[in-house]
Order: sequence, then structure tokens, then C-alpha cells
Amino acid sequence: MNAKNIHTAAVLGAGTMGNGIAQVLAMTGITTRLYDVAPGQVERGLGNVKSNLEKGVAKGKVAQADMDAALKRLSGTTNLEEATLGVQCVIEAVPEKLELKQSIFQELGEALDADVLLATNTSSLPITRIASVTPHPERVVGMHFFNPVHIMKLVEVVETPKSSATAVACAIELSKRMGKDPIRVKDSPGFASSRLGVLIGLEAMRMAESGVASPADIDKAMTLGYGFPMGPLELTDLVGLDVRMAIAEYLSKELGPRFEVPAILKEKVQRGELGKKSGKGFYEWKDGAAVR
Repeated sequence: MNAKNIHTAAVLGAGTMGNGIAQVLAMTGITTRLYDVAPGQVERGLGNVKSNLEKGVAKGKVAQADMDAALKRLSGTTNLEEATLGVQCVIEAVPEKLELKQSIFQELGEALDADVLLATNTSSLPITRIASVTPHPERVVGMHFFNPVHIMKLVEVVETPKSSATAVACAIELSKRMGKDPIRVKDSPGFASSRLGVLIGLEAMRMAESGVASPADIDKAMTLGYGFPMGPLELTDLVGLDVRMAIAEYLSKELGPRFEVPAILKEKVQRGELGKKSGKGFYEWKDGAAVR
């Protein structure tokens, strides 16, 4: 298991995170198969990759030849066996449901050789429990990417008590090969980034709820005052309010009431105001941008 020897990879889940990871893998020079159970989701994922690369070419950040080569390396499928045939690495990015991830990792563990790196992009779920159903859990790690994947440099490489040093080193080196700057984290609720980021986001929601300031001004306080690249409420819209709520509910159970879900978040999710993907969250969204 060596990152230098990874030439074929599968990404499971063609949503925002999955297609972003697939894009970076393909740009790295790795033949990449993007898998999802829904044909429409696969098509949208591949379309998003092409659109992102076209924007990169238009801005002069991506060479046309590099875009063309990456798209040739990338394919999509709804057949899991086809997606994982001959791979050296699988990165899972399906919805944040423990039972779903466990079923996938059990199937992967039984089908793939013990030297195939298995990584989950979960932002908060216990990787130890995901790996527990998998033959050879020593090859399971977390590789938590950040949105938008093709821009954000951080990857949390999360190790369980059973993760082998070889698997952890492989994930770290693969992250670097993808142009990322990884950190190494123990498997604990929320890891490092979600635990800190969600807590800041929840407090920003409570401030908006009680009228301390508008969402735009709360975000500006953090971008101009603390150098955040994006305010916590805009980031919540980008990630998805339903996703943030699920993570907060889990962290509240594991770490206590400081992660309790604010009423404003529950109400918005119930109304279907999920952020950018629904067109409204803490902001209105138009043409892919938050309207202030």
C-alpha cells in the first residue's frame, strides 16, 4: 500500500463532495470512477466536474490540455463492482448515515484485496464503527475533504486504533499527491475541524436567532475580524443546513449540550431551506452565489 502506486481509484457518492474528490483525483493523473446508485446523480456529478474545469480554463487557472486529460481519466457508473474493479484506493462520500456507510464498507472489505486503501470522507461519524464491519479494518482511515474540494487545501487524515501505520501514511501521501495539506487526527467525535467549525456555526446561528446582528454582518465579523475565508453562516449554506444539523445532533449526543441544535436551524430545515442547494438558507442564493 503506497500512494505512489495508486493509479486507479473509485469515489462512492456523486454528490458535491464526491464529484469534487473525483475531479481532484483525475487532475492528479489517477484513473477515477465515480459511483452512485442513481444514474441522474452520476450524470450531474460528471457534469459538475466538467463545469468546474471549464471555469478553471476560462479563468486561466487550468490548461485546456489538463482539463481534457482529466476528463478522459474520469468515468461514471451505477455498478459498484465495475467501479471498484482493479482499484488501489476507494474513497467513500455517501450521505452521513452510519448504517449506509457500514453496509458499503462491509461489501468493499469482502470484495477487495487487503492492500486496497479504504477511506471515508465522513465529517463526524465514528470511523472505528464504520471499519468494524470490514475485513482487515487496519486498511480503513478517514480522509475528510473540504468544500469546494478543488480549492480547499485541508484534508483530515483520521486514524482509528486499528488503522495501520502503512494505511495512514498512504492516505497522507495521497493527500499531498492531490495537492492538499493534510493533518493527522485521532478518531474522536467531530475530529478537529467539524468539532471547532460546527461549534462556531451554531453560536453564529444563535446570534442571528436572537437578533444580535444580521447573518451578513455576523459573517463579516469573522471574515474581516478573524481572517476566515468564509463566514460560518454562508459556510453552513454551502455545506447544507440538513447536513450541519445531522452533525450537530450527533455531536450533541457525544459531547454534550454545547452542540444542541438551535431552533432557527431546525425551523429552516423543516421548511426546506437547506442553503445553496435549495436556493435559500441563511441567505438567498442566485446563480451559485449568496445574495446580500
